[in-house]
Amino acid sequence: MTNFDTNLVHGVCCSDNNTGAVNVPIYNSSTYVYQSADAKVKWDYARSGNPTRAFLEEQIALLEGGTRGFAFSSGLAAIHAAFAIFEPGDHVIIGDKIYGGTFRLVNQYFKKWQLEFTTVDTQDAAAVEAAIKPNTKAIYFETFTNPLLRVTSVKAIAEIAKQHHLLTIVDNTFLTPYLQQPLKLGADIVIHSATKYLGGHSDVIAGLVVVEEAELGEKIYFSQNALGGVLSPEDSNLIRRGIQTLGVRMDRHLANAAKIVDFLTKRSEIAKVYYPGIEGSVDHEIAQKECRGFGGIVSFDLAAAIDSKAFVERLNLFKLAVSLGAVESLVELPYKMSHAELSAADLQDCGISTQLIRLSVGIEDAQDLIGDLAQALDSFKK
Repeated sequence: MTNFDTNLVHGVCCSDNNTGAVNVPIYNSSTYVYQSADAKVKWDYARSGNPTRAFLEEQIALLEGGTRGFAFSSGLAAIHAAFAIFEPGDHVIIGDKIYGGTFRLVNQYFKKWQLEFTTVDTQDAAAVEAAIKPNTKAIYFETFTNPLLRVTSVKAIAEIAKQHHLLTIVDNTFLTPYLQQPLKLGADIVIHSATKYLGGHSDVIAGLVVVEEAELGEKIYFSQNALGGVLSPEDSNLIRRGIQTLGVRMDRHLANAAKIVDFLTKRSEIAKVYYPGIEGSVDHEIAQKECRGFGGIVSFDLAAAIDSKAFVERLNLFKLAVSLGAVESLVELPYKMSHAELSAADLQDCGISTQLIRLSVGIEDAQDLIGDLAQALDSFKK
């Protein structure tokens, strides 16, 4: 039995070549030879299975403590595959603050296939229970919401789900298995946009799914193979390589985020800071009990007198871009960028104002990052 950081580096030993290579080879072949017409082969066609992808899938299952993992061409492809296990007429409860792409997938795609959805505040156990119907099959939510970082208790939701024989499906992108392993808290399916922290370098798009039980694994595999949104061997290798440094990167993300939060809370130009590491909130209480850290995303509201658009454009080290979880620090204005498709009313319901800023804190020197924020804030002084 090896420990988590060792598993990040080594994964599940494959021993599938005679060269002595320390990393799994990239298998580019789309098809594989049968030894005979009636042979039972492990590999036949790359959509159905690829040795490089299989190494990554086994590794993420190991890291999450699941029975089986699956690698997809994007985070949304992974979410699609998870929802595709349901039948027309099934009902799914979803968090009321989910990723915009998931919102679009649910409302503009799966509703056409007669899946029913009810949005609830998943921090409110009574509201979750009240939303359960006879045809409810699952509860889906994000561990930390984007961009306000509201924290849902995986353990509490999983307990409700088990009482009603429902599945608990968790998007764990913001935390990764380094900070939380939802299956060990009672979840049934864990999803990652591996584009973010698992890849960690803004150079690959990928999604991962891990399941607790073998029967669920067969259903996800059917979705993966039938829909065909699989991760390429080359991209599987990039995610594998990113995972090897996840621990050391996350430690720096966490340390830098904590220093930036400390800086922001002392500035008069900042109206409010959103970060689960700040004591005195429900979010902090849940995260402290169920997570190993508070993540590398920090959001805050600028004071009304500060021009939010001008502020983000005056930053230098923080690059103005969507996405998150990479080695470089990013800044975005959610109402104009990641959540631009929402109406003004929807933005208000989500608590996203025109003054809200989201930082994806990278692994640069913390003092340089703080200096960049300081010069942008100082530019508004009269």
